[in-house]
Amino acid sequence: MKLKEIMSSNPIVFCPDIAIREAVHVFAENDIDGAAVVDEGEKIIGLFTKTHVYRAIEQGLDMNTPIEILMKRDVLIGHPDDKVEEILYKELGRLPVVDNDNKITGMITRTDLASVFFDSYHQIYNELQTIIDSTHNMILSVDEKGRIKVFNKSAEKMFGFKAEEVKGKDIMKVIPSSRLMEVIETGRGAPLQRIRIKDSDYISNRSPIKKDGKIIGAVAVLQNITEMEKLSEELSHIKELNEELDAVFESSYDGLYITDGNGKTLRLNKAFEMIMGVNSREFLGKNVSQIEEEGIVSKSVSLEVLKRKELVTIIQQTKAGKTTLATGNPVFDEKGNIVRVVSNVRDITELNMLKQKLEQFQGLRQHYENQLRTLRLQYTGSQTLVVKSAQMRDLLDIVMRLAKFDSTILISGESGTGKELIAETIHNNSKRNKGPFIRVNCGAIPETLLESELFGYESGAFTGAKKEGRAGYFEMAADGTLFLDEIGDLPFNLQVKLLRFLQNKEITRVGGGKSIKVDARILTATNRNLIEMVKKKEFREDLYYRLNVIPVYIPPLRERKEDIPSLVVHFLQLFNRKYRINKRISPDVVELFIRHEWPGNVRELENLIERLVVITTKELINVKDLPSYLGEGAEPSVSHVMVSSIIPLQEAVESVEKQLLERVYAKYSTTRQMARELKVNASTVVRKAAKYGISKK
Repeated sequence: MKLKEIMSSNPIVFCPDIAIREAVHVFAENDIDGAAVVDEGEKIIGLFTKTHVYRAIEQGLDMNTPIEILMKRDVLIGHPDDKVEEILYKELGRLPVVDNDNKITGMITRTDLASVFFDSYHQIYNELQTIIDSTHNMILSVDEKGRIKVFNKSAEKMFGFKAEEVKGKDIMKVIPSSRLMEVIETGRGAPLQRIRIKDSDYISNRSPIKKDGKIIGAVAVLQNITEMEKLSEELSHIKELNEELDAVFESSYDGLYITDGNGKTLRLNKAFEMIMGVNSREFLGKNVSQIEEEGIVSKSVSLEVLKRKELVTIIQQTKAGKTTLATGNPVFDEKGNIVRVVSNVRDITELNMLKQKLEQFQGLRQHYENQLRTLRLQYTGSQTLVVKSAQMRDLLDIVMRLAKFDSTILISGESGTGKELIAETIHNNSKRNKGPFIRVNCGAIPETLLESELFGYESGAFTGAKKEGRAGYFEMAADGTLFLDEIGDLPFNLQVKLLRFLQNKEITRVGGGKSIKVDARILTATNRNLIEMVKKKEFREDLYYRLNVIPVYIPPLRERKEDIPSLVVHFLQLFNRKYRINKRISPDVVELFIRHEWPGNVRELENLIERLVVITTKELINVKDLPSYLGEGAEPSVSHVMVSSIIPLQEAVESVEKQLLERVYAKYSTTRQMARELKVNASTVVRKAAKYGISKK
């Protein structure tokens, strides 16, 4: 407050030569007790009051004496913009107020100051009372005699008394449990004490009120402890919930990333750091636009969410070289503004690896199921090599040495010599023996399906393809061995893909554009002359030399006839166990076997022994039980068919067809080879074989 707000304007002023008598008359007429004295320029030069009149009477001065004889010349003055607080507590009877030219503009009297002081005191009192009554805690105070002085609204609500009813009363009669008199008597405070009032617990803080070192009362502040305990429980619950949310946030396998509505990074978990290949310090506090500009991610999903104001899913490339699938979800407030963006990031590279593994295992399962269905048709015992001749012993030594290395091996030999068994022996004795051994006959699969069977295909690669795609034999053989039998029948266009795999250990699925790394050893076999095929441009020369790193040749059975007796014993035991019988073979039969040339090699011998075991009725198999061409010790003529009796023509045709099919099935391994020999279509061979129940053993 300023002086100009409380001063009396246009005050009465005296000239210095006015008589005391005239001044007294002005005082009485205007009911004032003083006035400023000004010169001719209206500038203040002094102050004349009733006190000066009393002094003139006391001194016996003539009442016509000019007032300048008695006036006070050293006068304290004020200015209109001065603050009242600066003069409020000064002992002043009156204060002249002058302008910048020292001309009188107003007068402030003691009455004016008293009025201001009272109003200020009353305002401060009301403010303090309002604060005390607005306090949630109960406040009550007493004077040194225990009479209640302060009793706020919270105390009224708790104790059920009005402040007007209890003020001035003895605290011991109103609230005897307050223990405020103990504080007055001892002069010591009692902070943080638990007391019980009306079945409720309170925390009490009691303190003495001192003035000039003397105790003049005591004050108590009480807070309901039930509220504090409830608040403590809520805080504890919030803390536990926060710790639980932190644990969930950090244990997520996916990367989690949170920004505010302006794109500022607030939080991210450990999984996000691992996926992105960054430290949290590179993200926290940064804006998503800055992160995108610095190339930490190729594109920010959070920035896209802030632009589109909707859920967004994109593919990101990280600076660590990973491909991630990122989904950003906006969080809106009540006004529809985005306050948070929560992003979920997943490493697609790992998912693709898992998908490939799953496809590989599914393919292996199907492959093994097919193998099991085949094995259920026969009880084979143990598949072991029967070695008796020097050639086979030398071959087995070579095979065991080659098994220790990962080189590509080309196994050659006539059909039926046991190329597949040699390949399996190499695998079983290699460091890959715990991995899969996948057998594929390149001549038994139609050329239109061979590429997808070998290399697999992606979803939608062709009509009839599985929606989820499929792993091929190369992927199924990962960490193991892939045996490609009849490699000479591999179409020319697929030879290029096989060559690429041998060079880079990579394949590309049908309908796919991405290369897939596969760790598999390749073993191949053929009964054809690949060198002649290379010369005729039927087989790639570069692929031949890639396959023929280490050649393994299996001699035909006619060149190692000393193995025949052991093979006969082996197969006889095998089929006796399979059919649960006990057949024997006479030495004469074995002698005939040794003289036979065996164009179908070991497979022909195996098939013949099974046939003899099944069709002979006696326990001992004799020469007379053998086919006529074996009984006579020579191969049957293929230039003409002998007729020994008259039978219906249809039966004769079917008999010849069946015998011819049995012969080609024993000699050749693929239907294309059989069809070429019989000079018919491959489909005709398959249809006729199904008609007579003929299949490969």
